[in-house]
Amino acid sequence: MFTPKYPSPDTAPTTPAPAADTAPATAPTPAPVVPAPVSHRPTVQLTPGSALALAAGGGAVVLVVGAVLVSMLLAVAITAVSVAVVAVVLRLLVNDLHKGR
Repeated sequence: MFTPKYPSPDTAPTTPAPAADTAPATAPTPAPVVPAPVSHRPTVQLTPGSALALAAGGGAVVLVVGAVLVSMLLAVAITAVSVAVVAVVLRLLVNDLHKGR
């Protein structure tokens, strides 16, 4: 159940072997690959239109996140006020019950 499932080996057809009467060709040696220097990485080019779109998108994200955070803060504040009002009303009712005895 917990053993890994390996895919079946590739079943692609193999290339036929060269004929016996021909001389084997030597494979060319590949050229060494030189990694590009770190300082020459490609940079992103921003056109004025894409910069404006990026700024507008960023502004929209800031506005949406701000609206969500403000609404959450408002919900917490309304809940706290309502709990405080309920606590005051219960305290008054309990005091009235004790005075009535």
